[in-house]
Amino acid sequence: MPTLFISDLHLAPERPALFEQFRAFTDHVAREAEAVYVLGDLFEYWIGDDDLDEAFNANVADALGQIPARGTPLYLMRGNRDVLAGEALAQRCGATLIEDPTPVTLYGVPTLLMHGDSLCTDDLEYQKFRSYARNPANQQKLLALPRAARRAHIQGLRQESEEKKQDKTAEIMDVSPVTVAEVLREHGYPRLIHGHTHRPAHHVHAIDGHRCERWVLNDRYARGGYLRCDPRGCELVQI
Repeated sequence: MPTLFISDLHLAPERPALFEQFRAFTDHVAREAEAVYVLGDLFEYWIGDDDLDEAFNANVADALGQIPARGTPLYLMRGNRDVLAGEALAQRCGATLIEDPTPVTLYGVPTLLMHGDSLCTDDLEYQKFRSYARNPANQQKLLALPRAARRAHIQGLRQESEEKKQDKTAEIMDVSPVTVAEVLREHGYPRLIHGHTHRPAHHVHAIDGHRCERWVLNDRYARGGYLRCDPRGCELVQI
């Protein structure tokens, strides 16, 4: 049975077709899985676990919860869009929250799992924001606001981010080869699986004489799919 990886689903009420794709994955594709990993950005944005009673969020959590309900382990990593995801969301889905990065051994192959945004170090402006957004004190200040104020604040940040992207080159928003090499070296030259960049691909890096695979996950926002790994290796599957 394979292990399946998804990320960057960016699910939102205004994208019902994407939610139906997601439901097809949880209801059918994931039935064959030994385990399922969501490596960040499940939602377009997440204002906090107290928003789980919102109808769309509850539907997503319930759909994802179908996977562990059938006995398949489910792992959830925070991305840049859902950095405020917590234990309440994980419990509702029946998932285990994992840190970024998380090392695993996948069918005998040391593998490093990441969301991927920490690899984009050439985008200095984004990295400053990333540090601010992941600061626990800043998160607590944001979570202390009423939900309506939080939603408006985060929506404003999203709009500002999209506007700033127009002035950035694709290369700046992609991973830094130097940072990728540093991470692979630091973790003992594993296989690397990540999302975030919306550039699904299979890369092979030669680091200090070691051959390291890097798999970039499909993003459901632009081109739906998942990564399927088994003892023979990995392959990107497009829906």
